[in-house]
Amino acid sequence: MNIKDLDLNLLRLFDAVWRMRSVSRAAETLDLSQPAASQGLARLRALLGDALFVRSGGGVAPTPRAERLAQAVQSALATLEEALNESEVFDPLQARKTFRMHLSDIGESRFLPELMATLRREAPGTRLEAAPLPHDEIAAALDSGRIDIAIGYLPIVADTQRLSLLSDRYIVLLREGHPFAAQWRTSAGRQGSRGVRSASEGLEALAGLDFAAVRTHSDTLRILQLLQLEGRLRLTVAHFLSLPAIVRASDLGVLMPRSIAQGFVVHGGLEIIEPDFPLRDFTVSLHWSRRFEADPGQQWLRQRVCDLFAAR
Repeated sequence: MNIKDLDLNLLRLFDAVWRMRSVSRAAETLDLSQPAASQGLARLRALLGDALFVRSGGGVAPTPRAERLAQAVQSALATLEEALNESEVFDPLQARKTFRMHLSDIGESRFLPELMATLRREAPGTRLEAAPLPHDEIAAALDSGRIDIAIGYLPIVADTQRLSLLSDRYIVLLREGHPFAAQWRTSAGRQGSRGVRSASEGLEALAGLDFAAVRTHSDTLRILQLLQLEGRLRLTVAHFLSLPAIVRASDLGVLMPRSIAQGFVVHGGLEIIEPDFPLRDFTVSLHWSRRFEADPGQQWLRQRVCDLFAAR
């Protein structure tokens, strides 16, 4: 085929279908109707002499030709987008832009107040939409432009960029005066007088504690499994934000990030213990797509996010 016969929009359609593994979802991302997307895909198939995508389960799967073509198409589109955006200047005071981001419910409560104050001061005409996405959808949402950035401890895949924002660790949050907390401190003091308490001794003590957990925070559930404590799980909820009140009124313990727990503790009635869990240390990162790395507005937003975390 000759490049003059090719409509650039067909490459955008190809890229969206390849990433989404769905013609209908690709159409939605590109603001096309389903028939228009199907017709465009048919034109591209005719031009290339290949089916490109075949039905598979609830969507489509790329042919070997499409797999070979995908990387070249993505690279070409990214280069073109970067060149087109190079001369753009983002003026935050004049901008009328909506930023979209992935944040967990706990991330919204802890981070959005400061970010919204920054936007109100520096970019008063912008809007922000934040929502938690399923982890397996985040990379595609970044690459399609459905969201600008994602913040969290996330298993992001290839074609995304990542910048570490802070290091954190999982702890146990208990009600203030919990008998287990007193036992833990007494044991730690006793062991401290004879030497450092072994990790195994401290972890074995957790077998006497009942737990609550957040079902979407899989690493805390994984820690309980590794400690063989899943049988002590008494409550599973959808969000972290419901747990402080529950913990204050019960003898349950919650595995959660220390930085989040410290925000709860300052309001009283709660305390923290820090066992030497497996997998307890992790990093919260800022994630974005390589395809939009040069976008001036997104660059500005990423820098504001980095500044806020650096000030913590």
